Amino acid sequence: MKIFAIADPHLSQATPGKAMDVFGEEWRDHPQRIEERWRARVAPDDLVLVAGDISWAMRLEQARPDLELLAALPGRKVLVRGNHDYWWSSATKVRRALPAGMLAVHDDAILVDGVAVAGARLWDDLEIRYGQLRLRRPRGALASNFQLMDVDSAEQIFQRELGRLQRALGRLDPAATLRVALVHFPPLAPDLAPSRASALLEAARVDHCVFGHLHGLDPVRVNPLYGERSGVRYWLTACDYLDFDPVEIAEL
Repeated sequence: MKIFAIADPHLSQATPGKAMDVFGEEWRDHPQRIEERWRARVAPDDLVLVAGDISWAMRLEQARPDLELLAALPGRKVLVRGNHDYWWSSATKVRRALPAGMLAVHDDAILVDGVAVAGARLWDDLEIRYGQLRLRRPRGALASNFQLMDVDSAEQIFQRELGRLQRALGRLDPAATLRVALVHFPPLAPDLAPSRASALLEAARVDHCVFGHLHGLDPVRVNPLYGERSGVRYWLTACDYLDFDPVEIAEL
């Protein structure tokens, strides 16, 4: 079994006016490109981790066509919520609505064929935002939430999300062959300087951390982003950074 990851598909089949090509020519026809490259790489028994910003839908029913599009692709999928997944309400409602072959992690953890996946959304870390993370120019609706609120409010939300991540990591199966954290926001800066989130990941003995959220990066100029720190391999999987091609992170 191979484990793949991708983030930020930003699908909009039932959300008029949300075509992603307004953010650049690289997004033109991106759902078709994701589907083609996914089918070329992923087998039915593989596992695909989707690190948030799945659909532009505002309501769960409106998100259903986007979820069904992903569900029809090969592999079993594990989803986590992104900051633009407004349709994602409670974990119970989302799990009931997911098509067959799709699972959700929501401040908790699951076990799939020896792979333990802990999931939480996270949030902008002020230490990273004001420190090393200066590689992108936010555009329009893809701009960071942090830019829309005061520092105290952003820090309060981050602390809450950090606690949720800690609880999720605490539910990882200790007997798992592979331990993965699936989050939406980056847990540390590209230079791998330690952060509050990375300390939790290291303490939980996570093997891989998958995330997205960062857009508009030139994969040639800034490649490779992230890497390994203290036993944890960090993967930026925003689909435009990956050229809409799911990345293989491990094989069991």
